[in-house]
Amino acid sequence: MPAFRPFSQHLDTPRLRMRPWQLSDSASVRGLWAERDPRARHVIDADGRPTVDDMRVRIQEQLDESTRTGLALLAIERKMEGDFIGYCGLIVGEATVAEPEIAYELYRFAHGHGYATEAARAVLDAARDTGRTRFWATVRAWNAPSFRVLEKIGFTPNDRVDADAARGDSVWMTAGGHPLAEGR
Repeated sequence: MPAFRPFSQHLDTPRLRMRPWQLSDSASVRGLWAERDPRARHVIDADGRPTVDDMRVRIQEQLDESTRTGLALLAIERKMEGDFIGYCGLIVGEATVAEPEIAYELYRFAHGHGYATEAARAVLDAARDTGRTRFWATVRAWNAPSFRVLEKIGFTPNDRVDADAARGDSVWMTAGGHPLAEGR
């Protein structure tokens, strides 16, 4: 695998400040899960799990993974208001360290303002600065807003669709240059 320059974990855009997750973000991240469409893979279950404490563990696991991979999910804060509105970043997910997957999620009140596109564009620019050239995304077929964000930042559908009758098919999208990994 090629060596990559470090992924910047602090990004600023005209309206947003992005930083690494902190354990203190656990209640905010759980709040995002509570708003999710019930067809999503990770939601709050009937027993109220994951709890804020469970989220703290998940965030620590994500921070540990970031140390290993050099990739990160970043908390998104609006500069003017100073509030947490979601996250955006790169993960291995269903992809690879060399060709990471972009992931993002915003509170519903932040939808429709271009924040997801602004954050995702900043993350991809930072990822390109590491030397990476190809990126992946998976999105449920019913998630039209995420398709719009991905298309705005240069993603196109791939030939791969993972069927899931219960939650909706997962459509693979890609952006960027030539594949580093075979079998994609």
